[in-house]
Amino acid sequence: MRVLIVEDEKSLAAEIKSALEKNHFNCEIAGTSKDALQELDNGSFDFILLDIGLPDKDGFWLLEELRKDYTDVAVIILTARGQVEDRVRGLDAGADDYLAKPFSLLELQSRMQAIIRRKFKLNDTLVTLGSFTINIKNRTVHYQDKEINLSRKEFDLLSYLILHKNRPLSRMQLSDHLWGDNADDESDSNYIDVHIKNIRKKMNAYAPTDWLETVRGIGYKIKITS
Repeated sequence: MRVLIVEDEKSLAAEIKSALEKNHFNCEIAGTSKDALQELDNGSFDFILLDIGLPDKDGFWLLEELRKDYTDVAVIILTARGQVEDRVRGLDAGADDYLAKPFSLLELQSRMQAIIRRKFKLNDTLVTLGSFTINIKNRTVHYQDKEINLSRKEFDLLSYLILHKNRPLSRMQLSDHLWGDNADDESDSNYIDVHIKNIRKKMNAYAPTDWLETVRGIGYKIKITS
């Protein structure tokens, strides 16, 4: 998932980025409201971690602006201003959560996972696809008692499609949300197709993957009926 860290304190932004990337998030940093809007214009994000005390426009202004056009992105406010009035103002303006500084990076990641579960209506981290069990949290895929070894990017792709079950996602959407500027720079631009092919090959060795559908002219989707 792609995360925009809007924080003018460079050391803190770098610390957050490092921690999240170890847990398979793809992060970009913006130090001002202007830079943040530019990043949003250049590509879409799943999360925005938003500091209130920015050097140009404050985070409340930025939150109100981005909610006009970017309604799907989850926003967590990170700020030293922890008064009740500020919390209420941020939540009323459209923030999904509010975390006062100083905060634990483990708590931040826990809150992000809670938002993911709410947003995608996951009651558990275990998802069943046909004969397979996928553990989103532990990043494992099993057929019965056999673990199937997917690469990091293969699992990222599979889990992102699971979160957006029954929704066709284009190759550009998948590449942008999963890897952003770190997408593979290959001579052939079909690396999403290559990863899908590898996922199917590895899993079809055990059971059919009819639930992983190619949507002609668009991309791919995972079909879950229950």
